[in-house]
Amino acid sequence: MKNLRERNQIIEYSLKLNSTNLSPLRSGNISLRGIEDDAEGYLITPSGKKYETLKPEDIVFMGLNEEEEKNLTNKPSSEWRFHRDIYVNKKEAHAIVHAHSPHATAVSSHGKPIPPFHYMIALAGGDNIKCAEYATFGTEELSKNVIKALENRYACLMSNHGQVAFGKNLEDAFELAQEIENICHQYTIALKLGQPKILSFEEMKKVLNKAKNYKKG
Repeated sequence: MKNLRERNQIIEYSLKLNSTNLSPLRSGNISLRGIEDDAEGYLITPSGKKYETLKPEDIVFMGLNEEEEKNLTNKPSSEWRFHRDIYVNKKEAHAIVHAHSPHATAVSSHGKPIPPFHYMIALAGGDNIKCAEYATFGTEELSKNVIKALENRYACLMSNHGQVAFGKNLEDAFELAQEIENICHQYTIALKLGQPKILSFEEMKKVLNKAKNYKKG
């Protein structure tokens, strides 16, 4: 079977979505950039299957030029559009994790960016975490909104939906999704105490420069 190692890796991290409570049951989806039959594309979790039942042959390969769901055996996740568009627009993206994580989803329901109440906001790539405007799941409109919110970012919230993060590999993307969930949890606690102090633009600029080496420390 083609890309067997990559397919098994997607299954491994799909199971982690459940075991870490990052995304319960069938919610969320994972993809990995790849090549099949000389076509550039990505492997993505299928639509509607519980992660605990996934087998390598269930993982769907989609070409970057595909506009329709052509695989009749297994349908790709309904969110394949924004996965494809992230890979097209973000050459540094090699893996994507989309999760309906509890705190990120709760914060996303307000449809607002998360301000720099904590310096770890910088892990998403900027001085705030943007929130993509709401659109029906699986639509081209949602994909456009996500790409806009990911401008100069590695992760964003999706209004009334959840979050999405990308990285150089699945470990990197999954860890970032966990970081975003943790930040959202902290933010909800902070808001219970009132409006948190917001770090200045100047401070976040310094933090962003230091964050480039964060994972090397």
